[in-house]
Amino acid sequence: MNANLQGEGVRLRKSIYSTLSFVALIWGIKIIEFTFDYNFGEYGILPRTLSGSLGIVTAPLIHGDVFHLMSNTLPILILGVGLFYFYDKIALSVVFLIYLMTGFWVWVAARDAYHIGASGLVYGILTFLLFGGFFRRDSGTLAISFIVLFLYGGTFIAGVIPEDSAISWESHLMGAIAGILCAVYFRGFKISTAKAPAEEEVPDVTTPELTYFYKPKRQESEIQKNKAEAYIIKYPIPPDDAE
Repeated sequence: MNANLQGEGVRLRKSIYSTLSFVALIWGIKIIEFTFDYNFGEYGILPRTLSGSLGIVTAPLIHGDVFHLMSNTLPILILGVGLFYFYDKIALSVVFLIYLMTGFWVWVAARDAYHIGASGLVYGILTFLLFGGFFRRDSGTLAISFIVLFLYGGTFIAGVIPEDSAISWESHLMGAIAGILCAVYFRGFKISTAKAPAEEEVPDVTTPELTYFYKPKRQESEIQKNKAEAYIIKYPIPPDDAE
């Protein structure tokens, strides 16, 4: 039992460290912008242009302002830890696929403006956790699916409604679709590297003896609601990309 609890603790710490690494990266980029009075907005996704294709990689790391960054930070922390804890063996592959699919589809189909922000990734992880739990039908993943649905359901629906504003609903929609596709693709994969608890040995005794074992249930973490948004920035399109 102690070995099992230690294994769960190690997996939780790895989940937190992995998620914090990405959060530290996006905050570090914003600090660089403030320090050197620079705006990385032009490195967002500019759909259907060669130079704008770089944003497929860079756009999720860039945010319009501190409020925009803060609105994405909490969902990334909550959903990221959930993803790496419950799906630790495939989590990196899921993030990689959602990241690239979302960016590429935004580049192909979104409005002519610079699209920035990590909320496409947030929506992708959200739908992956939600649908992944339903597909697998096991208690742990189903629990986090219902928690995600309860806390983010309303925000999720509102975020993918098309509207002409500074919110990149295209990033939300494409991320959500990418997450669903990943949930379908990985539904048969082993989701955790954690080993099953080893059976405890009963002492060798000469007289009959009853031994009782108590195994505490896994505690579920509480998730607080927060709205994730992606911004678009309307910069003049360079002449060589306008065609």
